[in-house]
Amino acid sequence: MSGAPPEVEITAIAAGGDGVGRLADGRAVFVPRTAPGDRVSLRSDRLKMHRHFAKAEPDAVVSPGPGRADPVCPHYTRDSCGGCQLQHLTYDVQLAAKRRIVGDALRRIGKLDVPDPEIVEAIEEWRYRSKIALAARRVGDRIVGLHRYDRPGAVFALDDCHITDVHLMALWKELRSRLSLLPPKLARLTLRLDREGRKHIIVESPGEPWQGADQLRAALTGGDRVICWWHPPDGAARVVAGPETGYPATAFEQVNPEMGALARRWVADQLGDVAGKTVWDLYGGTGDTAVLLAARQAQVVSVDSDERAISWARRRPDGAGIRFISARAEDALTTLPEPQAVVVNPPRAGLHWDVTLKLTSQPATRLAYLSCDPATLARDLSRMIVNYRIAAIRAFDLFPQTAHVETAVILEAVES
Repeated sequence: MSGAPPEVEITAIAAGGDGVGRLADGRAVFVPRTAPGDRVSLRSDRLKMHRHFAKAEPDAVVSPGPGRADPVCPHYTRDSCGGCQLQHLTYDVQLAAKRRIVGDALRRIGKLDVPDPEIVEAIEEWRYRSKIALAARRVGDRIVGLHRYDRPGAVFALDDCHITDVHLMALWKELRSRLSLLPPKLARLTLRLDREGRKHIIVESPGEPWQGADQLRAALTGGDRVICWWHPPDGAARVVAGPETGYPATAFEQVNPEMGALARRWVADQLGDVAGKTVWDLYGGTGDTAVLLAARQAQVVSVDSDERAISWARRRPDGAGIRFISARAEDALTTLPEPQAVVVNPPRAGLHWDVTLKLTSQPATRLAYLSCDPATLARDLSRMIVNYRIAAIRAFDLFPQTAHVETAVILEAVES
């Protein structure tokens, strides 16, 4: 396109967080950092045309929409931080966008006749993350920080992340002046809070084990509450400084603990009376859902492929009576007792086909699906709906300021 930069009106927010408008030829165009109601001019040099859609970068906001807000974090605008996608939207508009993202995926991909679901708003809009993963790049001096959204290979130096817990950011501010104590070939640095308030520093690097961990720990304020891990690319993470508490710092766990607990409780409530019933908890992680169900007198079998997570779950004082199995869900199915209810909480890729096949060929009376990805949720539901009906859907805003959303769907078996 030549001449004046093209202008578009943004009408919605797409999965991933980009605003959506229409070019003059009718093609949908995806424009990051725009809000519904915005009229924006597009950078002609960054307009990429595809057969049925286009991608563009905004040149200027000609007139702002009513839902536009000033981002709180300086990195969002100054460094084009890719960690958040929606800081330029008011919180009410973020919630409406997430409801539409889930509903659109279920209708368009899943071919399901459902409205946009209700959404449970976050307890905290900021400082909710109990984990942050930082990338490292060496171009002259070492840079440790986050990726840019417009240049994913680039890393900018992080000062502060406004969606991460203040205790982790306090730790990061001390670490920034001691980067020389980290391995020279550092690839990734993860900071994590555990349930007892201890701080974990997980270093991913090739080569020799992390040698400066004890020195770093001794230099930190409250270093006796810090545990250092070294994670080689071809091996398992291990503690190299600090106490071996057994907490699986590399295992999956919700980064918003309070909201994760709300979603689990809603699922447990929707399953109804599970006393005396066999319940599968597939992709169960460290056993939080299993413990909740066992407290309601269910006979719970919890399966996860992460050996560290299962090992920790087996030692939980509130996990007595739960059968924890370390295996991939699809491999364990034939060894499990027949369930009356099932909970699945798969990774972003969704259910393995063998799990879907088992759940559809022998439907449980009630099934709860917790999902962090609306697209794979919709795909899996479209495969399962032949033997189930949707009883309830609810979204949970576990990740304010980002385009991510958690969705819980309750299915009931259809009588043949």
